[in-house]
Amino acid sequence: MPFDPATLSYDANGLIPAIAQDHETGEVLMLAWMNAEAVARTLQTGRVTYWSRSRQAFWIKGETSGHVQEMVEMRLDCDRDCLLVQVRQTGPACHTNRRSCFYTALRGGEETEIMGPMEG
Repeated sequence: MPFDPATLSYDANGLIPAIAQDHETGEVLMLAWMNAEAVARTLQTGRVTYWSRSRQAFWIKGETSGHVQEMVEMRLDCDRDCLLVQVRQTGPACHTNRRSCFYTALRGGEETEIMGPMEG
């Protein structure tokens, strides 16, 4: 049976969280939001497409930066209210030029930067 994005459980704003994970390393790269159309576009094109809450517009990851996310596989969680998108990431995933948005760890009650910006 073909997948229908309408069968997912979206929040009151019509959005679902989407976690981007490097398909080779398992590293969690970022979390962003998708609506049903962004899910459909991602599945149709293989280019990960999010919904920008601040701009109220579709955002194809890497469209302006060149830091493209190519979808390898999309997974649904058990409640169908969160997506895991396994990707091939070109360059940094974070707008701060880091490989991952999760570059700050809480260690011993202190914030510790565990990843610097990528070179080049």
